[in-house]
Formats: sequence, structure tokens, C-alpha cells
Amino acid sequence: MFAPPASDWQGPSAPPASMFDSVPGYEGTVSGGGGFLPPPMPSYPVPAPEPGPSQPHWNIPSITEDTARDAFTLFASSKCCYSSAPAKDGVITNMEAFNTYRYRLETFTESRSTEWSHEPYNGQPVDAYPQPPPGPWDIPAQVPSFFQDSKQVIKVPYTSSVKNCHVCVGMGRRPCKDCAGAGNKVCWVCNGSGFRHGDDRCHHCSGRGRENCSKCHGQGSTECNTCKGKQQLLIYIKLTVKWTTNQDNYVVEQSSGLQVANLSKVSGKELFRDSQYMVYPVMGFPDHAVVRAAERLVSEHQLKYSQASRILQQRQTIELIPITRVGYMWKGNTHIYFVYGNEFQVSTDDYPATCCCTVM
Repeated sequence: MFAPPASDWQGPSAPPASMFDSVPGYEGTVSGGGGFLPPPMPSYPVPAPEPGPSQPHWNIPSITEDTARDAFTLFASSKCCYSSAPAKDGVITNMEAFNTYRYRLETFTESRSTEWSHEPYNGQPVDAYPQPPPGPWDIPAQVPSFFQDSKQVIKVPYTSSVKNCHVCVGMGRRPCKDCAGAGNKVCWVCNGSGFRHGDDRCHHCSGRGRENCSKCHGQGSTECNTCKGKQQLLIYIKLTVKWTTNQDNYVVEQSSGLQVANLSKVSGKELFRDSQYMVYPVMGFPDHAVVRAAERLVSEHQLKYSQASRILQQRQTIELIPITRVGYMWKGNTHIYFVYGNEFQVSTDDYPATCCCTVM
């Protein structure tokens, strides 16, 4: 089997548009992806969101000195350069609670996108033209459990056809890149002279001055990587279905001095949970900042994620996150640290007994 001329050995980088048939309902599909497809309007009325169950106003008792000290000691022991003395022997002078709320909204969506794809033709079924293919949102897909991100790739029925490979022009082989299709290269031992020293014939190339290309074994061409030597490709439309949990959080500002970013790694006491197709903004919650954040985020999510995807479920929660600022004395100086979250995580910026560790 011959390969196309060596001057054209690089070949096209992408399939030409002429390879793709015009398929009803998929006119905008291109190779490499045509963007996400907006879902059709529902054929039945969607359920209206309902106000979630009312919840009492909870609070979390302040932690004890023993709990604060144990958390601080564990924190110090986890740092190779921290002495445990301040944590164990420091005198706690005051403890102040700065408990705060975290509102979280999750919107679980399904999005669909299409693109032309191809694979080597090995006798797979060819089903284009007998009937129009189903629309991209009419193809069934296995929906995972809510709020479990997943992806499914589906070959769209009635879009498969067979075309000559565009890379090797239907030859199944391509000119070898190492030898530019010649099948041999200049001998590296004698640099093409055929001799090593004086009249000594080069034994590596038997005096030819050239050696067979090891990449193509002297054939001048290699198997086409696109069609795997099959000369033809199965062309079809690929549908990608993605299920995604889109999440936004709002933490009520607190004046403890602890950075809000620290709270992203801890949990709190769940006060409120509401999950339905479309949630209704939280009403009647004692902290008005939470109510305003819920109204804003619910509106933003329902507008943003209904444009190019289908909303399957929403979930909103409110947590009360415990934060305690602890003041203590060590060697006559005052210091502070924070204990926060159900996990009793610790944060401090001025631990008084550290050393410089050097890795040898």
C-alpha cells in the first residue's frame, strides 16, 4: 500500500467540513464541539416552588476551656516547628463566641452538547439516512443521583456514515516523518561517505552511506494513526451529557478577626435544609442578611442555569458555624487564637514559640 506524496505528509489537522453531512436538527454541529444546546420548553407545567419548613432559631453553646486547650495542643503538635509549651501552659484569659451563619445554594443541572466525531471503520453499523435522528434532548440518558456530578457520551442514532480518511487520503499509511518518506537515512557512523577511515568500508551501512529507517523499517511510510490503517472512518455525531452541581455560599460577616476563607474547610450545625425542583427563598429567618442572600442567589441561579441547561433539583441549607476567639497569656505577653467549626480547627497568626526548621 502506497502513501500519499511526501510533500503533503503533514496532512490536514482537522476534518474538512465536506466530510460532515447535513443532519436535520443538528445543522450547527461542528467538529470539536458546537457549544451547549438550550433545553426545549417543558411540555408540562413545572411544579411551583414552595416555602420550606420553618425552623426554630438555634444557637450553639460556647466551647469549654478544656476543649479550647485540647484543640490548641493538637494544632501545635501538628506543626514540626512549634513548641507545645504555649498551648499546654498558656493561661487562658478570655473566650468570646462569634458564631456565624453560612447559607449554601446548590443547583443540579443537566447540559447537552454535540460534536462530529470519528473512529476507524471496522465494520460497525452504518445507520445514516433511513430516518431522521432524535433531537439532542430526546435521547434518553441515565440520570445519576441528584448532586452527583457525572458525564455520559452517546453516539446519536441515525447519524453514522463511512468516509475515506481525510488524513491519509484513504491510503491507510502516511509518509514516515523520520526519513521524510525515503525509507532510509544518512548513516550516522560514516556520515554518508560509505567509509570510516581511508579505504575501510563502513560496516554499519555496508558501504552504502545510508541505512534503513528504524521508524518505518525501510518502507518509507507508517500506519495512519487516525484510521489505524483501515483507510476509512466511521463519521457520527457524539452527544455529551453532563450533570453538574453548581454551588454558591454566603457567610454572614463576623467581627472576630478570623478570615472567612478558613470556614470553607469546616462544617457547622445544620439548622435548615430544603430540597425540591425549584426552591423558594428562605423566609422568616432571624438574620436578615441570610434572607437577602437567599433571595439574590435563588434568583441568580434560576436565571443563569436555565439558559443553557436543564435544572433538575435545587437544595439550600443554613449552617451555624461556631467560632470562638481565645485570649491567653504566655511569658507576660497576650496572644489570641481561634477555634472554629464542628471539627475544632485552630487558626493563629502569632504563635509565640516557633523555630526555624531546616531540611538537610
